[in-house]
Amino acid sequence: MSLTHIQSFVAVAEEGHVGRAARRLHLTQPPLSRHILALEDELGTPLFERTPRGMRLLPAGEAFLLHARRILAEVDTAVITVRGVAGGRPGAS
Repeated sequence: MSLTHIQSFVAVAEEGHVGRAARRLHLTQPPLSRHILALEDELGTPLFERTPRGMRLLPAGEAFLLHARRILAEVDTAVITVRGVAGGRPGAS
């Protein structure tokens, strides 16, 4: 599972639409759709219901969204910490 797949999932979940999520992520729709399909394949379950108006989270997607947001927040925190340590800022550890 890649961070790109997780970021893609969160964007689609929040936007409710692949096109809007693709614009938000500065991607085209085909690779974003592949990210979602790869994630669903890896998890072994669909995360979204595909509708004519967009994408709606299924219960498995709702459950994964909580974890996905936490994972991305932890990665952001790790980057800030490492940059602080590398820059010699006190209290950055």
